[in-house]
Amino acid sequence: MPSLTGRLEGAVSRNLLHVASQDSGSPKLEKQALGVWGHAGQFSELKLAVPWGHIAAKAWGSQQGPPVLCLHGWLDNANSFDRLIPLLSKDFHYVAMDFGGHGLSSHYSPGLPYYHQNFVSEVRRVAAALKWSRFSLIGHSFGGLVGGMEIENLLTYKRRNTEHTLQVEASKKPSKVVSQEAMLQGFLKNNSHVGEECGALLLQRGTTQVATGLVLNRDRRIAKIEHCLDFVSKELFEHYIRKLQARVLLIKATQGYHDVRRENDANTEPMLFKIGMLRAVLKERFQFVEVTGNHYVHMNQPQLVASVINSFLQSKERIPAQL
Repeated sequence: MPSLTGRLEGAVSRNLLHVASQDSGSPKLEKQALGVWGHAGQFSELKLAVPWGHIAAKAWGSQQGPPVLCLHGWLDNANSFDRLIPLLSKDFHYVAMDFGGHGLSSHYSPGLPYYHQNFVSEVRRVAAALKWSRFSLIGHSFGGLVGGMEIENLLTYKRRNTEHTLQVEASKKPSKVVSQEAMLQGFLKNNSHVGEECGALLLQRGTTQVATGLVLNRDRRIAKIEHCLDFVSKELFEHYIRKLQARVLLIKATQGYHDVRRENDANTEPMLFKIGMLRAVLKERFQFVEVTGNHYVHMNQPQLVASVINSFLQSKERIPAQL
């Protein structure tokens, strides 16, 4: 098991905790190719070998710079950061990964469920492939949650999660082919906080062109299990926060969600509890910033969060590593 203590840095867009630093195993970096697309600027495409296939990622900046790993939200992909990273400091090396079953990454093998803990393991595999022993994290939404879990596993699971996943496996159907316009309009209907341009950007990496239209790249099992997850109690959250050695920046959009389960979003108490606990325990190591915008402010209006993240990453304050 890799060490999870050390200097931890990063930033979170929306309402979830992030960050981690560790050393881990040794998956291999298969290939790298340069690319340019839209607002993303120049980047490299990476393909990291894992037991079930590969994890795809995009990289910006010199590999000599301090590394920053970027984690996208649930059902999104690495293109989530295409409009933000070009506005961040060029002193850092940024890598945005596609979680398994998302974007251009391989789907999990049949029978292997998409547990949050598995996504944490993917972060470790990527860090090992890139030979990073210490790095910062930027996490959006679900990506912030996965980053926070790097300290310890912060979720518990019940049997019904596995049972539901197996039921989805048993009833697996072929991916539906739709037109480009229908795909975009369907995406925007289910993601009201995403503008048309940003929706097209996410679909650019999240779909594959076939003869009769587009199909989604992501594994359809992922969308089926979200409601089966059980999150930690306040007591457990407090326990792990007290072990945290990181500096933490949390950015909340004024119209962003308060709860990862959006049907519970009217209940702001859990979010207020998290902010209060982070302030009480981390003190000067915690920074909370609220910006105008919605859940996808880092895509729709990246300039509103870029300066905040830059100031945080470039801060001269450092937490001594204990690896």
